[in-house]
Amino acid sequence: MKHEVIIRDTSDLRRAAEEFLREIGNNRIIAFFAPMGAGKTTFTTAICSCLGVQDPVCSPTFTIINEYRTDSGEPVYHFDFYRITRLSEAIDIGLYDYLYSDALCLIEWPENIEELLPEETLRVLITVNPDMSRTVSWDDDSAPQN
Repeated sequence: MKHEVIIRDTSDLRRAAEEFLREIGNNRIIAFFAPMGAGKTTFTTAICSCLGVQDPVCSPTFTIINEYRTDSGEPVYHFDFYRITRLSEAIDIGLYDYLYSDALCLIEWPENIEELLPEETLRVLITVNPDMSRTVSWDDDSAPQN
């Protein structure tokens, strides 16, 4: 089944993130495919806010991964693979340990490590619309449900 969440503008981010979290169900590995400037980090920040993350959320472009804690103490892992040039770099940071931790994993620039992503990864596309709104879309068939 195809899903879409429209983000009208930045004031609409919280509502869109809440809707997204409701609709993704039990999916724990979320890969955001989008061009530079489409709002991957901004949307990730809104998701983390909805989960009660108190720490500042920023793109881990240089560190590759940031770990946050929800208000219930659960970890959220935020990856940015923009600067990855070799798959071994992702493996060396312990990628599989994070992905199979059952924690929420939010991945920016997954196309740089796509062949390492597990089958159950939910592939999400963020599209910039002509009116500068964003469409966040995914298909349930892109990740098998447990």
